[in-house]
Amino acid sequence: MNSRKIKTWAWVHKWSSLVCTVFMLLLCITGLPLIFHHEIGHLLGTEVESPKMPAHTPRVSLDRVLETARAKHPDRVVQFVSQPEDDDGLWFVTLTPTPAPTDDFKSVAVDARTGAVLAQPKLDEGFMYVMFKLHVDLFAGLAGKLFLGFMGLLLLVAIVSGVVLYAPFMRKLDFGTVRREKRPRLKWLDLHNLLGIVTLVWLFVVGSTGMINTWADLVIKYWQYDQLSALLAPYKNEPTVPVAQRASVQRSMEVALQQTPDMKLSFVAFPGTAFSSPHHTTFFMRGNEPFTSKLLQPVLVDAKTAQVTAAPKMPWYLTALLVSQPLHFGDYAGMPMQIIWALLDIATIIVLGSGLYLWLKRGNTVPAPAAPVAAGPGHRPQHGGQQPDPAPAMKVQA
Repeated sequence: MNSRKIKTWAWVHKWSSLVCTVFMLLLCITGLPLIFHHEIGHLLGTEVESPKMPAHTPRVSLDRVLETARAKHPDRVVQFVSQPEDDDGLWFVTLTPTPAPTDDFKSVAVDARTGAVLAQPKLDEGFMYVMFKLHVDLFAGLAGKLFLGFMGLLLLVAIVSGVVLYAPFMRKLDFGTVRREKRPRLKWLDLHNLLGIVTLVWLFVVGSTGMINTWADLVIKYWQYDQLSALLAPYKNEPTVPVAQRASVQRSMEVALQQTPDMKLSFVAFPGTAFSSPHHTTFFMRGNEPFTSKLLQPVLVDAKTAQVTAAPKMPWYLTALLVSQPLHFGDYAGMPMQIIWALLDIATIIVLGSGLYLWLKRGNTVPAPAAPVAAGPGHRPQHGGQQPDPAPAMKVQA
């Protein structure tokens, strides 16, 4: 590679890294506790669990569960009902003032066996809520998500340009060399390059999945426009089915389970909400295997008659979105994967911090042993730059 190309790549790497580094540091720091959000919830006592009962204890009707939750908030409507992936003895009911999307929601946890209210968790306050919001949208809604998505794109540019620069820069040094005996800046430059290249693949995966997650709202709206609108054309302009005219939700759930015999229920979206139509109760089913449990299959059930009207397959872009969410958090293989994700996250924080240090100390440029790389003083910084982080992202609050 000639010096002109190296200068161009160094310019791209420098500015793509500098622009997004502060935000990527924020995402790495806030993403670290989110990797262990279940464990931290247990420690803080904010995680709701169902009481231990004998296996095969009979379950109460889902209709009764909804009545119990409505009794706690009679001025609200039920938007969603869901079950935790690892605890089928529990229902979470989400209630809002209207079926429209909103951040003003109440959550009621109901025992699936007794129908008793176990808790009313406050999901919009506390340490983990602040970490989540900073990580997902900077408390700025869709604009914040799209902004962080753009920062994620810059991260990917920084990673690619860092890889291009790595070979010419390190050609006179053995892989992994850290020149501790030299000046501090040189030592940090070597450490920055080493950690950047070691975390490269992970950083690219987490960065790209984080960027995809920021598009979740837009992708879901496109799905509704692209595929659901055709399915729901016969019901166009019909008002939302009133609660009094709806069939039994328990019966509707049973026909949805019959439609997808090898799947489990993930969550239910009620008529008029963003994940359903004004005329349907939509049941989102998931697979039984670790991978397929992240993929959803919607089953649209007529809210009045409890008859299945459609069970469309998810398009590829929604499948990509659903797969990217757990991959972003390392949520595929339990605690070992979480620990690996956390260690790589810490390594990335060091890469980002050292990149900033190198840029601030750029005036003390040391004559480069690998001279050809010298695409200009101060251009060595950030290799693997930064990384957007995890987020239970746009999971439906339920």
